[in-house]
Amino acid sequence: MPEDLHRQVFTHASWTQRRSDSYTRLAFLGDSVLALAVTAHLYPRLEAEHFGAGRLTKIRAQAVSGPSCRAVAEELGVVELLLAAAPPEAAPSAAAVVETERVLASVIEAVIGACYLQFGYDRTAAAVVEAFATQIDEALENPVDFKSTLQEQLARHGEVVQYEVIEQHGPPHDRMFVVEARSSDGEALGRGTGRSKKHAEQGAARLALEAAGQEAEPNAGQTPSKRRARQ
Repeated sequence: MPEDLHRQVFTHASWTQRRSDSYTRLAFLGDSVLALAVTAHLYPRLEAEHFGAGRLTKIRAQAVSGPSCRAVAEELGVVELLLAAAPPEAAPSAAAVVETERVLASVIEAVIGACYLQFGYDRTAAAVVEAFATQIDEALENPVDFKSTLQEQLARHGEVVQYEVIEQHGPPHDRMFVVEARSSDGEALGRGTGRSKKHAEQGAARLALEAAGQEAEPNAGQTPSKRRARQ
């Protein structure tokens, strides 16, 4: 990879005076390439009779989700590369910045975007499918819809989960949404971030379920909001 692309891929926006010198634009490009590569891999391999558009969308969303991108980034050594690229003045806070799911997911997307620019779609798509093979297999074998699961848990107790966009960041072409999942009584259950409202909602539901799971044994059968109320 050329030095200029490599430098941009591993430059956090807070490490440069010009945001255009960071990985954000490459991540925007890579996000689309990643989605297309996984879609093109899945489409001919899954029977249309059993895998409609809705089901394919959920499988793809899980395979390229924030946690999936983070896992691939860690496996490929992105954390170490980011730390090595951090300027001296950013060193004290670099570790906390580069280990977040949002940053690692964005950087792996930036890597994909840079590879697309340098090597074209076919080579990049093949590399993406190989790198995300575990995540794709997991999405096929153990599909997860966090929003449906959370709603099912709350519904057992007559509650309904609601989602609200509480923050939006970035320009229209690179917008990030922060969504909060709330119970019927308005209690915050989890907060997720994503490049679309749907992705952010799934993230919020996932964090709500994880928080509930930490307390599941002593309070089995209760909803996330009721468990929190007993703390």
